Amino acid sequence: MDTLLLVDDDLSLCEQLRFHFEDRGDRTGRPFRVLTAHSARSALELGHKNEVALVVLDMMLPDRSGLALMEDLKKVVGEAPVVMVTAHHDMETTIRAMKSGAYDYIHKPFEDLAALDLVVDRALDMRRLSRRAQSLQAGYTSSSKLGDIVGSSPPMQQIIKEVGKIASSRATVLIQGESGTGKELIARVIHQYSHDEPRPFVGINCSAVVDTLLESELFGHEKGAFTGAVADKPGKFELAEDGTVFLDEIGDMSPGLQAKLLRVLQEREFERVGGVRRLSLRARVVAASHRDLQDLVLQERFREDLFQRLKVVTLTLPPLRERREDIEPLVWHLLAKINAKVSKAVTRIPPEVIEKLAAMPWSGNVRELENVLTRAVVLAPGDVLQAEHFPAQSHEARPRSNPTSELALCTLAEHERRLIERALQHTRGHRGRTCEILGISRPTLERKLRKYGLKAIEPAPGEEPG
Repeated sequence: MDTLLLVDDDLSLCEQLRFHFEDRGDRTGRPFRVLTAHSARSALELGHKNEVALVVLDMMLPDRSGLALMEDLKKVVGEAPVVMVTAHHDMETTIRAMKSGAYDYIHKPFEDLAALDLVVDRALDMRRLSRRAQSLQAGYTSSSKLGDIVGSSPPMQQIIKEVGKIASSRATVLIQGESGTGKELIARVIHQYSHDEPRPFVGINCSAVVDTLLESELFGHEKGAFTGAVADKPGKFELAEDGTVFLDEIGDMSPGLQAKLLRVLQEREFERVGGVRRLSLRARVVAASHRDLQDLVLQERFREDLFQRLKVVTLTLPPLRERREDIEPLVWHLLAKINAKVSKAVTRIPPEVIEKLAAMPWSGNVRELENVLTRAVVLAPGDVLQAEHFPAQSHEARPRSNPTSELALCTLAEHERRLIERALQHTRGHRGRTCEILGISRPTLERKLRKYGLKAIEPAPGEEPG
């Protein structure tokens, strides 16, 4: 919902225009939120506290002229276009108004409000196009299609069905899966099929940006908010408009930012760093993590209330080793993509090489497969990929730890309990020796023993600890 700010000391005209725009809405039928101000001071106050999409500004106000107000108002409302209105019809005022940054300059009284509607619609369209261009220039584009998701295995077919259901809603989505399984690809496909027309897809890797900068990247900042903030900067939530914000590796977000993100998801509003104006979150939030967020909640490293907010819809992507029937079609799909990227024409792979690729563990999943294929294509002298074009460790099954073993599924507390228990067994219950092995103090050990219900018996006099 766009917010219009009407600034005019004519109270009856303000009310007339407010009712008109609230009843009419924008050209797509969405309603307007309309604010009215009758002085320059109140206009600045409202503009400072609200996210304004457009201003209709009268030339003559009781405390300042519209022209004198323009510069300060533009600082407050940012890129919102300003339409100036006046009862005067002189050329000089028109030139000065346009020179000061007004989008358009029209005269009142309005014989037909359709003329004002036309100007408002054009100004808002210009603002949307400008913001869309800003997003595209920053690389926030998405052209991923379902064809980019390769796989006919039952797990992938189920994922595709769920993507189709998710795309028809605006619900928050949590995507979980090992590194390299294609979480961002799935997020982009969900975004692409959620809209009939292009809208911004804005992504950020929460683990790649330090906390002090991540807050500014997400929420934006006001000029002077901190050292180096030489100008206002919109954040990802603002740039995404009514598109999608993709928060990758959200499990690495600090507790402080988790609390702020929770508030944003609850209230659908946020503020720039150093600002007081409430901005609306219109974008859908899609989060992803290679960590098990439920496990992080049990370890008290991730807020449970935020986890509940994020997992409205949850997708868990299967690792490549659990859908080996998809490896061969993936190889051919990636090969065509790699050929175009490196300007090669490798088009043949012997069946025995495909078999070896299908037998690999692929701990790095699709990303590792693409990297291995890229290296092989670059090294291949002709149009055939042979086994020697792959690293030795790539086409030989390597022993690897089983991530679903009993130990890996334990919580951090369970790991700690087992470690203390093993140390006690090793020392035959000798508390002092157990503290040395674990590198903790005696009071800490006593506290842990009580916590986990463990018992330690001191060795008999003269008995050596184990």
